Amino acid sequence: MRYILSVGLRCLLAGSLCSVLVGASWAADENNKSDIAKRIDASAKVLDEIMATPDKAIPDKVMGKAQCIAVIPSMVKIAVGFGGSHGKGIASCRTGNGWSAPAPITITGGSWGLQLGGQAVDLVLVVMNESGMHHLLSSKFKLGADASAAAGPVGRDAGADTDIKMRSEVLTYSRARGLFAGVDLNGSAITQDKDETRLLYGKFVPFSDILDGKVEPTASSEAFLAAVRKYSAQSKSSKNEQAPGTLSAAK
Repeated sequence: MRYILSVGLRCLLAGSLCSVLVGASWAADENNKSDIAKRIDASAKVLDEIMATPDKAIPDKVMGKAQCIAVIPSMVKIAVGFGGSHGKGIASCRTGNGWSAPAPITITGGSWGLQLGGQAVDLVLVVMNESGMHHLLSSKFKLGADASAAAGPVGRDAGADTDIKMRSEVLTYSRARGLFAGVDLNGSAITQDKDETRLLYGKFVPFSDILDGKVEPTASSEAFLAAVRKYSAQSKSSKNEQAPGTLSAAK
């Protein structure tokens, strides 16, 4: 920041050199961001882009009842042959005071690589109930084994199968080549990323402490948390508009 201020003062003297120097300073600042900070920003962008198209977004009913939301932004790498996978992302859960600070996670394994075309994708996992949240708080669980999972329904007015799928503990989604759809992630393991946790919070913090709301979010987390608050609250608002004078079931 001092460098930027210094550049600003030089601009007053250097005239046309101003834009070049300021541009270089901001580029350097962006390059100095940690990988986890960039991942948090990317996760916010994924949610914004997905929810920007209502007829292809995660349904309001799902977002309104979500207990936790995890995003793995463009980090999944598919192995050739057997569809092995590995990616990094972040998760946040509802607490008595809103949404928790983000907790870094990794996702590994699964047999879904081939159906996604062997490319990097965005993944979104929505934990739907307390049982699913309990599994997430354990800091290590396998989708389809420890926690029931299903490909999530898509679209604000998703069909009748939405209610059936919402009985699953986790609803899973993918976005590849601009297409957003539910995806079968059974067999994939979700664990706490301990190294990224230390980078984000300056020390190791237990997964459950973060997701229970016992840790203050960092400034770099605000974009993601703002997106999560926006879309979960937006879902509740739409329900209230449909049923004026009644209490939303999501409250």
